[in-house]
Amino acid sequence: MPTSICAVDFFAAKLAHQTDPADLAAARAGGAAPLVLDVRSAAGWSQGRIPGAVHLPGAQVRDGIGDLAPDLGSPIVVYCWGPGCNGATKAAFTLASMGYTRVQELIGGFEYWAREGLAITTGTGRSRRAPDDLVAPVRVP
Repeated sequence: MPTSICAVDFFAAKLAHQTDPADLAAARAGGAAPLVLDVRSAAGWSQGRIPGAVHLPGAQVRDGIGDLAPDLGSPIVVYCWGPGCNGATKAAFTLASMGYTRVQELIGGFEYWAREGLAITTGTGRSRRAPDDLVAPVRVP
């Protein structure tokens, strides 16, 4: 069955505008560090965050992004709690509507980041949890 142009466009856009925790971690480790925005509430931020992320609650994105990323071509990754939260989608939409051209949403948000066993930061320091077999990539010894 031939692939429709609409499906190709959809998947190309999805790949361009989303990233997953493993790909974000690899990009950061390789020196291609985008601005990572945590758009959750202050309570969410205090419970844990991606190291190096900047806290900019969703309602403040429009007014606060200019100081953090004055260049509309800046690579930006936004995240919220997890796959059931659309705060990152709303923030990405706001950024794109303002003219930012390299905005991505983190698939699964903070939940998937933490469940993959990647480092998190809290007020007490940096830690990791054991990777969850249901979401973490399989690591071969």
